[in-house]
Order: sequence, then structure tokens, then C-alpha cells
Amino acid sequence: MLTLEKFEEATEVVNKVTLETKLVYSEYFSSQTGNKVYFKPENMQYTGAYKVRGAYYKISTLTEEERERGLITASAGNHAQGVAYAAKLAGIKATIVMPNTTPLMKVNRTKGYGADVVLEGDVFDEALEHALKLADEHGYTFVHPFDDLDVATGQGTIAMEIIKELPTVDYIMVPIGGGGLCTGVATLAKLLNPKIKVIGVEPAGANCMQESLRQNQVVSLPSINTIADGTAVKRPGEKLFPYIQENVDDIITIEDSELIVAFLDMVENHKMIVENSGLLTVAALKHLNVEKKKIVSILSGGNMDVITMASIVQHGLIQRDRVFTVSVLLPDKPGELAKVSTLLAKEKGNVIKLEHNQFISINRNAAVELRITLEAYGTEHKNSIVKALNEAGYRPKLVKSKGTYSD
Repeated sequence: MLTLEKFEEATEVVNKVTLETKLVYSEYFSSQTGNKVYFKPENMQYTGAYKVRGAYYKISTLTEEERERGLITASAGNHAQGVAYAAKLAGIKATIVMPNTTPLMKVNRTKGYGADVVLEGDVFDEALEHALKLADEHGYTFVHPFDDLDVATGQGTIAMEIIKELPTVDYIMVPIGGGGLCTGVATLAKLLNPKIKVIGVEPAGANCMQESLRQNQVVSLPSINTIADGTAVKRPGEKLFPYIQENVDDIITIEDSELIVAFLDMVENHKMIVENSGLLTVAALKHLNVEKKKIVSILSGGNMDVITMASIVQHGLIQRDRVFTVSVLLPDKPGELAKVSTLLAKEKGNVIKLEHNQFISINRNAAVELRITLEAYGTEHKNSIVKALNEAGYRPKLVKSKGTYSD
């Protein structure tokens, strides 16, 4: 049973090893939604995510014999670092099984905390199966990343901090992968104040909890597809499910394209790096049909590798019409490029890249292709540039970007 006494005990234990992540008021998202929006920035926590809370509290409940056997767990990244860091603090050996698809930064950081890392499988569920096998073979003490009530209790200490700092909170938005964070936060929130609404947020391509609630039983998704790797789980926790059923008021699902835009918003308006799973609760703000409420969105982590970050920024700028490519046909004679450049300068379009293709037509005097990649202020500015090119007789065609981030 998850009890108030257990949560209070966990808070005392966890406070010894965690940073104080004070709520951050968001003027930008408050004005966008008509609510008072606050962020709980667990992306600023030790190991870059909230997971150290559940891992450390779980270790505090183990017997001496369980500690001596060493720990093993499976994780797509954040739980791995949480367990590795907590085990290092407790002086315990830890082995972490991670999917082969785990970003290199998360693998290296996990090793950096002193854990042995084993790469196995393409998704979390396959890594989990291998971790259980190794636990049987070597006698390790298995620490489940989410389907464990002690782990969920440790994660729930976030709710204690939120309500202590903002007692009048109306809504708490929680990311859901397997359900450990949401179970802990929702259960404690309802124990402290049943009027608080707790909203779980899942990737649309990995909505295992939503589907389980719909069928009134824990189910496995046949496949998952999301850039939110920290919440890419096929099957939620069996032990957690009854608590989710009782304490979560609604589930919102988010498309990957929404996470890309949310990343830009957080970087530009809050100067924060938040990983895709942590951005779920940011993207979900516009899906809440409420006004004049106090809302806390939990930013669950900030562990994103630089290559992923660069790709998201690029696709986000394209998605918001702040970067676009246009193709125009020009006669192949001196001075034509200068004419186009003058027009673009007048429209305040910033040229990022030019591609000049003389072989678009057999008759080069009739036409060569010029592809121009431009930076604009947004959709309105982009449209005015395209209109100006049209009026000058260049018959511009917008070039679709190759693929999307989720491809």
C-alpha cells in the first residue's frame, strides 16, 4: 500500500541526496493558455532527471543481503543513471541493461557513475527481459524502473514538494512511461488534497497506459514509435495500474511534432534543455480546456544528446516557417542572381543556403533552377517573401523538407 506515512519517510530519505528544484513560473505559457503555469524542473536534478528519487529510496529499503548481491535494472536512460548514482552513494555494485538504441550520452553517463552497462534489444521491454534473465543467472537484486511501489513512493516525493511550495495548485501534469512517476505523484496529491486534478501525459505512439485504462486491464501495445525515448514503453506496470485507475483524472496523448515545437519554446523562452519525455507536459498545456487555474507541469528530465538536439531545432524551425526552401527558375545570364538577392534583401529574408542547378532544363537560356533556403520570422513573413517572388515573375515553388524528425 502507498500510504502518507511512506511518502513522508521517503521525502526525508530522498531530501538527503536530491537538489531542491523550485517551481519556475512561466509568463510565456501562462499568457498562451490563460492559466498560471509553473514548471517543476527535474531536468535540473542530479543525473538530469527525477529518477534518482525512486532509486535511492528503493535502495534504502533493501536488506544487507540484497545489497551485497548487487543491483541490476533495465532502462532507456534516466532510471539507469538514477540507479547508478544512488548505488554509488550507497556503495553498492550496479549493472544496467539498456537498449541498443539508447543515446550515447546516457550510456556514457551511466558508466560514469560507476555502473556496468550491458546493451541488449532495440526497445526497453527487450532490455528488461534480458535484465531479469541476468538477475536469475547471477543472483542480482532486481530494481524495476517503474513497477515497484517503493520506487513509485520515491518518485512521489515530487508531489510533496509541489504542494508545499504551491498549496493552491489546481492541476499537476505528469509524464507517463510505465507509470511509476505518475503513480507516486497522483497518489500523494490525492492523499494531501483530493481536489487536485492529476493529468497523465503519454506519447501518442506509446500510449500503453491510455489503452490499458480504456480496456480496464493492463495491456501491451504491439509496437511503439515515438521520439520520447524515456516514455517509450509497451506495457505499463501491473502493480501501479490500480493506483492510476483511482487517482489519475485524465490521460492526454501528444504527437511527436508537438514535442519538437515545445522544445523550441522551452529553449527560447526559458533557456532550458528538456528532453522529449519531459516536454510531454509542456505540449499538453494547450490541450487542457481550462482557464484561470494554477497548473504545474513536471519536466521529468533534460538528458538529450547534442545530435538529437540539433535535429529537433532544425525541424522545429521548419515546422514554424522560420526556415524554408523555395525554388525559382531563372534565365542563365549574368545579373539574374543579383536581382533575386536584391528582392530578398528588400523583404528582409536571410539567405542560409543557395543551390544553383544548370541542368534543370536542356535549354539553359530558358531556365536554370535556384534553390534558396531562407530564415524568416514566421509564417506571415514567409508568405510575404513568396508573394514578392511571385509578383516579380519568378513563379516560386516551396520545397518540402526531406522527411521529418520521427522518420
